[in-house]
Amino acid sequence: MKILVCNVGSTSLKYQVFEMPGEQQLAHGQMERIGSPMAHFRHCVASKPEVSAAESLPNQRAAIQRMISLLCDARVGALADLRELNGIGFKVVGGRGVTGATLLDEKVLAAMEEYVPLLPAHNPPYIAAVRLFRDLLPGVPLVGLFETAFHDGMPPRAYLYSVPYEWYERYGVRRLGYHGASLRYIAKRVPELLRRPPNTLRVVACHLGGSSSVCAILGGRSIDTSMGMSAQAGIPMANRCGDVDPFVILYVMEQTGLSTEEIRQALITRGGLLGISGVSGDVRDLEIAAANGNVRARLALEIFAYTVKKYIGAFAAAMGGLDVIAFAGGIGENGIEMRCEICRGLEFLGVDLDERRNQVRKQEAIISKEGARVVVLVVPTNEEIVVARETARIISETCK
Repeated sequence: MKILVCNVGSTSLKYQVFEMPGEQQLAHGQMERIGSPMAHFRHCVASKPEVSAAESLPNQRAAIQRMISLLCDARVGALADLRELNGIGFKVVGGRGVTGATLLDEKVLAAMEEYVPLLPAHNPPYIAAVRLFRDLLPGVPLVGLFETAFHDGMPPRAYLYSVPYEWYERYGVRRLGYHGASLRYIAKRVPELLRRPPNTLRVVACHLGGSSSVCAILGGRSIDTSMGMSAQAGIPMANRCGDVDPFVILYVMEQTGLSTEEIRQALITRGGLLGISGVSGDVRDLEIAAANGNVRARLALEIFAYTVKKYIGAFAAAMGGLDVIAFAGGIGENGIEMRCEICRGLEFLGVDLDERRNQVRKQEAIISKEGARVVVLVVPTNEEIVVARETARIISETCK
């Protein structure tokens, strides 16, 4: 069974093709800066020439069509024909009343559209991509694994907000949590790496990147997460605000006359590390700026590390202790200085980072000192294989 997995962003497209159930990767690639005058892409297939280039990709439709042409190219592709595909999997984010892995029909897409005000940067490009694939590949099953699924078992004390209870009953207002595919991978991989049963581990998973969250994983299951009903809550992200006193938003709207849509766009495009620094939402840019004396860039980095550290401490308390901190995501996997800054001051919990071991990027590694009470790990996440597994399962169960 051949499965194409697509990770759709507002200006990016990442993809992998797997042969299932053997989980053999047949192809992978990514396209960035879609919609800009010159987009960049990289396409790789084992034993074939790698393709890396820049060209105009004005929208997601053009990017998807380019991806398809590469996958079916006799010289660099992995497929003779699109009819070889048995299904397409998507790492979809959220929709009202839907979770888990499911076929993406119009009912599910309508549920996702209902959550566009909560997920304005995520749901529109996914909805558009699913409909585009349906037009391009009629009859091929399209499956979505919702990012909220990993958090479905959270207890009410963790997911309920202290707002009028009828908001929960009528509108489903509650903490949902995201980054589920990454966290599911971490929850499975950490016990394998440590050769310990999942039910013996208290793990804080730090998925840190352009989008960031921290999750308390007890016995392999999510019991709390920093993200909320939207993907705005918790840690300051690249250009998303993270935790904000709700009355600040009301106050600014009253002072400025900004509309709901204008304030929403400000919070998702001009908040986070970009908003604090005024320089960039990318930690790499901020580290360079801070090294050159930019005070606000340094402050943005400090706030990011401080907020992650607070969540680690809070979740250790929620689980009655801590056995593992696992770093994943672009910052978690590559941020040598950021990992050090986050762990500094957590020695009272048993965290003891090894400076030499910490000099790693994009590879699995134990970066705590030998014998430390808390094991600190780098775990490069593989969201696509999690989506591929669930896509193959849904197709096997429902498309016989």
